[in-house]
Amino acid sequence: MDINILLSRYKTGERDFVGVNLHKANLHETDLSGANFCGADLSGADLSQANLSGCNFTRANLTDADLTGADLSGSNMSEINLIGADLINVNLKQTNLSRADLRSANLIRANLTKSNLSEAELSGADLSGANLNQANLTDTNLNEAELNGVNITGATVTEREMSGIVMHTGLSHKWVTWAGGC
Repeated sequence: MDINILLSRYKTGERDFVGVNLHKANLHETDLSGANFCGADLSGADLSQANLSGCNFTRANLTDADLTGADLSGSNMSEINLIGADLINVNLKQTNLSRADLRSANLIRANLTKSNLSEAELSGADLSGANLNQANLTDTNLNEAELNGVNITGATVTEREMSGIVMHTGLSHKWVTWAGGC
């Protein structure tokens, strides 16, 4: 779909863009809040500084997308592909990222407060300085993730995730809720 057509349709009130192909689209600083991009291809797209709050990105492809500084709060991003995506300073507060693929994603200083990351793939991701306050990390793969300065206060984790986290230094992990074990 052509970007101008998408923006025109959005402006007239349309929000359903299921399966749309916006590969490498430039949507920098665009307001597309509340749109449905379920199964869409936004790989390589520039969505930096965009307002994408409340969007549905279930099973969408955002491989190598630039989401730096974007607002994705309250969005449904379950089963999304964000491999290698730039999510620096992104707002993912109260976002559903269950079963999301974030391998090698850059989540430096990302706000993931109260987000659901259950069964997410975060191996090799950089979460330096990220806020995971009250996040659900149950069965999340954090192998080889950079976790320097991460705040996991009040996060729900299983023993498997916690054993990976405590190997790193400088973490805040007070009041962690255990999802299983003793």
